[in-house]
Amino acid sequence: MKDRAASLFPLAMLVLLAALTFWLNRVIQGDNPRGPQRHDPDYWVERFEVRRFDTEGRLQHTVVADNLLHYPDDDTTIVAAPHVTYHQTPPTEIFARMAYIGKDGKEVDLVDNVRVIRHGAAAGSPSTVLETRTLKIFPDSEKGHTNDPVVITQGKSIMNGTGLDIDNRSGISVLYGRVTGTLHRNRTETP
Repeated sequence: MKDRAASLFPLAMLVLLAALTFWLNRVIQGDNPRGPQRHDPDYWVERFEVRRFDTEGRLQHTVVADNLLHYPDDDTTIVAAPHVTYHQTPPTEIFARMAYIGKDGKEVDLVDNVRVIRHGAAAGSPSTVLETRTLKIFPDSEKGHTNDPVVITQGKSIMNGTGLDIDNRSGISVLYGRVTGTLHRNRTETP
């Protein structure tokens, strides 16, 4: 019986060593599969509103949307029908069909039917409306950029360009490329 136990000892040590190796491999690599991860949302939100305040407690901007999907494999977020309102004077509103938010939330890509409305500063003054296909915005600095064609209208005035940089805080928009337009001025008649 002792001879049989002595001959099984190396086999038991080999099984123990294999189990230890398997356990170490699981600890080091975790439970992650070796193939590509599935692109499934880990959470979603429907009909939501998010408010962001500055360091002094004033309302900076509000985001309202139909739904939001977050994907953990690449840490991206997709928002359907976003409506962003910057609450300075005068207020600015941004609409799009879809928005893609990056990992850290510092960049937002607005896609399809992007429309920016900067309301008139004085009562009765026309709003400035910017329309384009895509717009990358940086919510914290209130800046944006696109390389797609842009149409800007204000009352009867209209400007077209093939790219744009926009700074909401300063109210300055810079059109690029072949810029064309028609500017109408208000005439006051004197008797």
